[in-house]
Amino acid sequence: MPTVKPSTVLGRQLGDELRKFREASGVSMADAAELLDCTKGKISRMENGHVPVRAPDLNALMQAYQVRDLEARTRLSAMAQRANRRRREGWWHPYDAVLGDSYRDQIELEAICDSVRTYEVQLVPGLLQTAEYGRAVTVASRAWQTPEEIDQFVEVRLARQRRLTDEDPMSLWAVLAEGVLRQHVGGPTVMHAQLEHLVAMAERPNITVQVLPFARGAHSGMFGPYLLLSFPQVTSLDLVLTETPTGNIWVEREPAVAYYRTLFDDARTTALPPTESRTLIRRIAKEYRA
Repeated sequence: MPTVKPSTVLGRQLGDELRKFREASGVSMADAAELLDCTKGKISRMENGHVPVRAPDLNALMQAYQVRDLEARTRLSAMAQRANRRRREGWWHPYDAVLGDSYRDQIELEAICDSVRTYEVQLVPGLLQTAEYGRAVTVASRAWQTPEEIDQFVEVRLARQRRLTDEDPMSLWAVLAEGVLRQHVGGPTVMHAQLEHLVAMAERPNITVQVLPFARGAHSGMFGPYLLLSFPQVTSLDLVLTETPTGNIWVEREPAVAYYRTLFDDARTTALPPTESRTLIRRIAKEYRA
């Protein structure tokens, strides 16, 4: 199954504004394509954020769309510059050799999102993993072979977690199936430390952790894990990430994203409340010390 890449959020914001200006000016997609000497498909991909908008093309489009307001022109230009340079300037760039496109896309988007909602059925989310747990998962995946590659990937996973504790931390809401707590990863000592860490992180004001017990029976979240990323002031640009053994699949279409929002709402209302969830996690953590 091929990996489906997301358009960048900044690119989607820029494309959405360009589309609105084009429609307001009465310029058709065909007219815009003729202006740039390209296909209508390229204009569509620009407006959907799937291709970068070069400065000369942006200037030509703003002129054709009669974008005369200096503030609007400055905003569009700045948005294009930020969208085009983000990949080159991220802290993750030195780790490119062990990331791959799928994981790099995820890190880039986490860097600018303000909240993540996730449902997991078997693994502790990467944002909440300890180094030892993360190492055990990395080794088991067989995607990285040498000790150096494994070390680098674990470093990246820990570096991602800074988004939860920096000056402007994103919020994280994780609903975990009970199987996450029961799946032995790395042995009893590793699991005990991981669950203790999970409780400690769940007590931070920007982090919510809930457990969905086996006893709840059949529910709508049984069909696999996912992440739902949200961005400041642009709810319509929410993204969903689902993972497969051969790569990530990003869901962008609003009807499909709305479906995942409903799935997550079902999961969080079916799961134990946060306080009861922490109690259960502590109890299971003690079982690993027995």
